[in-house]
This record gives sequence, structure tokens and C-alpha cells, in this order.
Amino acid sequence: MNPISRLGEISIKIALHLGRTFFMVKNVLFWLFHSKLEKNEIFKQTVRIGVDSLGVTTLTSLFTGMVLALQSGYTSKNLFNEPLYVGTVVGFSLVKELAPVLTAIVVSGRAGSSVTAEIGTMAVTEQIDALYTLGTNPSTYLLIPRYFAFIIALPILTVFANIVGIFGGFLVSSIKLSIPSSVYFDDILQFMEVKNFMHGFIKTFFFAFTIATVSCYKGLYTEGGAEGVGRATTNSVVLSMILILAIDYFVSSFLVLIGIT
Repeated sequence: MNPISRLGEISIKIALHLGRTFFMVKNVLFWLFHSKLEKNEIFKQTVRIGVDSLGVTTLTSLFTGMVLALQSGYTSKNLFNEPLYVGTVVGFSLVKELAPVLTAIVVSGRAGSSVTAEIGTMAVTEQIDALYTLGTNPSTYLLIPRYFAFIIALPILTVFANIVGIFGGFLVSSIKLSIPSSVYFDDILQFMEVKNFMHGFIKTFFFAFTIATVSCYKGLYTEGGAEGVGRATTNSVVLSMILILAIDYFVSSFLVLIGIT
């Protein structure tokens, strides 16, 4: 196949995926306002996505805060002979960027893959077709609860990650760098404002929507049996991570533009 034909084939596949994604999201939004919410399923999925991801999110954020404090402390110590503004570096780095992004990546790997595998298995075993036969709308029963779960769980997990990460930085600054706790927390409280927190918090909703869309889409259009489920799950996680990093830049640029820095 010549390069032009190959490029055309890729372009057609991209257009097909974008079109399918658009119609899937449109159906989710339509049935969100035209059907009864499956409250029990929303609660169940929120627990699976949020509560079950708490452990790995805690460990990720804790060690991220610890290594931030360690690196910033020793760097400033080499430059100025004493560790300066460690709390500021840890707090701002976590709240604005690292906590939202790392939490989203962890959730996409742990919960997003699970959603794709579950829906993908239902797709290849024709269980989704069976839902249509029984008069159940898959968007109402499968997609909407998972969208709600991601949008509810991810912001809460991010707030928790902020707290744990800052605490991890405090442990290192106190034990390894001998920085008094009052100095560490004053460095955070003196410079951080509500808009700094909101900068990272707002991004979590975009990340949650992205993970839910990718996970559900890859699951719905899974083909090829068990091998196809594994392939869809891998593609879902990889694509989610790439989109999270890309969206992080564009949303951050927009928030800076409107003054939420």
C-alpha cells in the first residue's frame, strides 16, 4: 500500500472513531435528561472507581510529596546553604499539577481499564444486544452510571491526594531536612490562594469526562473475543493517559488566560 492510501485509511479510521464517540456522548447526554437514573448502579460504580482506587492513589501521592520535598530541599540547600520554601514547592506542585494529573492517570489505569474490560466482555458475548432485547437502554444502565462515578470520584480523590501529598512532604522536610512544621505549613498558607487550588480542581472534571468517554467507547466497540478485550483495555489506558496530558496543557492555558492561575 502506498503512503497516500495508507494516510487515507488512517484518516477514515480516525473520522470513524470520532463520529462514533460523538454519537455515544450525544446519547449519554440525551438519556441523562430523558430517563430515570440508576441510583444504585451509580453508587456501586462510584465505590468501585473511587473507594477501590483510594489505596493506590494514596501511595502515589504520598511518595510524590516526599520526593518533591527531598529534591527541592536539597536543591535549595546546595544553592542557598539551607532548604527554602519547601512547603511552597510541594504545595503548589501538587495542588496545581501533579495531584490532578497523577490521580487521573492512576484512575485510568486501575478503574478505566476495568470499565473497558467489563463493557468489552459484555460486547463480545452479546450481552449488550440482550439488553436491547429486554428493553433496557445500555446508555442508561451502563454508560451514565460510569460517567457519574468518574465525575464524582476523581475530584474527591484529587483533594485527598493533595492532603496526603502535602503530608508526605511534611514528613520528609521534618525528618530529613529538619524544617519546623510551622515553617513548612506557613510556606504553603502564606502564598497559596483559593484560585491556585481551583486551577487543579477544575481540571479533574475534564480528566474524569475523558477517562469515562475513552473507557466506555473502547468497551462498547470491542471486537475479537478475549484477545479483543485485552487489546481494547490496553488501548483504553494508553489513549486515556495521552489525552490527560494533552488536555492538561490546553485546560491549564485556558485557566491562566482567564486568571485562574
